[in-house]
Formats: sequence, structure tokens, C-alpha cells
Amino acid sequence: MQAVTIDGLAVHYALDGPEDAPALAFANSLGTDFRIWDRVLERLDGRFRTLRYDMRGHGLSGLGNRPFDIPALASDLDGLLRHAGMESALVCGLSIGGLVAQQLVRDNPSRVRALVLCDTAARIGTPEMWQARIAAIAEGGLEGLADAVMERWFAPSFRLAHRDELAVWRNMLVRTPAAAYAGACAAIRDADLTADAARIAVPTLAVCGAEDGATPPAVVRALAESIPGARYREIPDAGHLPCVEQPDALVDHMLTFFKENGLV
Repeated sequence: MQAVTIDGLAVHYALDGPEDAPALAFANSLGTDFRIWDRVLERLDGRFRTLRYDMRGHGLSGLGNRPFDIPALASDLDGLLRHAGMESALVCGLSIGGLVAQQLVRDNPSRVRALVLCDTAARIGTPEMWQARIAAIAEGGLEGLADAVMERWFAPSFRLAHRDELAVWRNMLVRTPAAAYAGACAAIRDADLTADAARIAVPTLAVCGAEDGATPPAVVRALAESIPGARYREIPDAGHLPCVEQPDALVDHMLTFFKENGLV
């Protein structure tokens, strides 16, 4: 197990791959830990020095005492990159992790060589939607939301064919501390990076599962169109977590993008 304290926050992380390989960091989605990237790492086959971590309040990382907002989450990642010796990295963020990646390139552009923005947007949902979810958590915890979240996370074909695995992903969600999940919801509620998207100056790939019920393809495509020179790719038979459902397709898109931009 690898852990470090960053600005008073205990962070659980994993470094894999050769030390001299290109640096590639992953930022998770809401209600998950860094195991969502396991299948992606298997397919990268040691071609990168990869950093995965449990976001503040998720997995084995602590909740900390700082305000739970996107700038704080981006600062967590920045500190972890420095700890890992990654002065400049390829950064892949999923959902709230995509917001974190966008905030990181806004606050510290030299830290980011390129972005892969998976199933995310510059602004996700509406404040009213997130406030309603926070209220629902306060009333009934995560258990009452779990089935609806699974429908957004995974395509119907996956939910039907992988019932045992689906139950384990559901467990990951409901075991997230309610305070951390609600805090992350508030961070998403308050985040609007729309004006910053046009100023992103690193190569960017936006990817979306064709059956994503959280950030639908039209939303992710609009993000790509707002970033100068960004590319958009859609993955069939995938919901909000293509890294779980369709890792081959996601890795193919990532490697093609990296090669075409001279990043590997």
C-alpha cells in the first residue's frame, strides 16, 4: 500500500510502470476509488508511469479539513503529482475527475502535458439537481440512490450480463462515506469552468460512453467543441464508466491520441 500526507490529508495512491516512462495520472469519478482504472492499466502494458489515487473522502483517503471544492481537489492532485516526481503529466479525469483535471490545467498549466476528459463537462448538471441529491443523502443515505446511479454508470447490456460484478460496484458506491459523497456533490454543484474551457492550450481528447446517463454524449461533445483543437470520441455499449465496461476501446482512443500528438 502506498500513502502520503498532503496538506494534512492522508492520500491512498498507486504508482506503477517504469520510472522513465511518460507520466500518466488518473482522477476518479464520484463514489469510486482508483480500482476503476485496473482494466485500463492492464491494457497499457507498462508503457507509462501511472499514478492512480483515491480522491479526498473516497476509498482509503481521508476527508481532510479543507473546503470540499474543485480547487481543493485539484490542489490535492497537484501535491500528489509533485510527490510522485511528475513535473508534467498526461492527465485523464473521469466525471468529477474531469473537472479536477480542468481545474488543474487552469491553476497550474505547466503540470499538464495533455488532457483526456472522460464522461465529464465544464459544468455538470444544475445546482438544483445536486442540491436535491445532497438532500436525499441526508434523508436516506446512499443506499436509496444506488440503483439509479448504477443505471447511469453502466449500459443495460452490462447490467444484464454482469449481475455479480454490478453488485460489487454498487457496494463500492454505498460504502463511500455519506459526508464525502455529499461534499463532492456540493463541489460539482458549485463548479463552472465554462469560461476556462476556451483557454485550455494543451492537446485534449474528450471521450464519452454512448449510453452515459450522467453526462450524455451531447454534453461531452459540447465540452470538446468549447476547447480549441479538442477531439471527441464516443464509445458504444458503455455508460458513465467506459474504463470498466469498454477498456479496450478507451485505451485505443487514448494511445491513438497520444501518438498523433507526439506525446509518447
